[in-house]
Amino acid sequence: MSDHYAQDAPAGTLMIIGGGEDRTNNKEILSRFIALAGGPERPLVVLTAASKIPEQVWEMYRIALGDLGARAVRHVPIADRADADDAAIADIVAGASGIFMTGGDQKRLVAAIGGTRVEQAMRQAHGLRGACIAGTSAGASAMCTHMLAEGKAELAPEKGAVRLGAGLGFVHRVVIDQHFSQRHRIHRLLSVVAQTPFLIGAGIDEDTALIVHGRSGIEVIGEGMVTVLDCRNARSNIADLRAGAVPTLVGVALHLLPSGAAFAPGPGLPADGKLPADAPPAPPELADFLDFLTDRISTS
Repeated sequence: MSDHYAQDAPAGTLMIIGGGEDRTNNKEILSRFIALAGGPERPLVVLTAASKIPEQVWEMYRIALGDLGARAVRHVPIADRADADDAAIADIVAGASGIFMTGGDQKRLVAAIGGTRVEQAMRQAHGLRGACIAGTSAGASAMCTHMLAEGKAELAPEKGAVRLGAGLGFVHRVVIDQHFSQRHRIHRLLSVVAQTPFLIGAGIDEDTALIVHGRSGIEVIGEGMVTVLDCRNARSNIADLRAGAVPTLVGVALHLLPSGAAFAPGPGLPADGKLPADAPPAPPELADFLDFLTDRISTS
């Protein structure tokens, strides 16, 4: 594991949600989003660019966040890249303490805001002002540099079954899949990390969030778990197979992080007080996963 830490690590928090978060009962994940953004008085924005029905999706979150006491929630509708390059819209995003990207289609989301003033504003809010960036379902997948764009592998991992695309780059060297247990996506994620072992896979269940506390550690909240798949030390014949064939995979590392799991990067490293006080240092098997998420290993 490299000792070369990134010098421009973000100050804010990432909340990566597997979709289907509770919006009608205890609303644990949405409540935590408000708290991580600084409380109900802080400005929050909802980005619906991933959705084909943005007004309906906005109404759902307007009600849910309002019921939790949020007093300054604003919809930022982005229909196209012209909207995402509008200076006034970007200023709204840059001034937010919490930015929530809804579900829909991650390709649609990235095509709309990738490389625009709105994306730059999100980085400014997160990296300079400590804002919380949350994404659910498609919004979760889009957070990665290497985004799971499309494809399926229902019965077994298959070579070429899944296509990667460029995401927004808030998360490096970890590829996110969502609705993980509910849609039986373990073979899909295995297809990705077997063919691209440079990446570690994280499958996030519905109503479950993986929270990245800047450089200070990670935790899992909600009703499900996060499944981590690591093929970096696995043996496979996938490079020699035709497209669609099932590879031999030996030595795949699989880790399960249930709700309540929390890890700090290691002793003597800075903490921000947001992790549970008893969060232990990450075990060696998870150290790189944690370092990639918290941007502690240079990606240059």
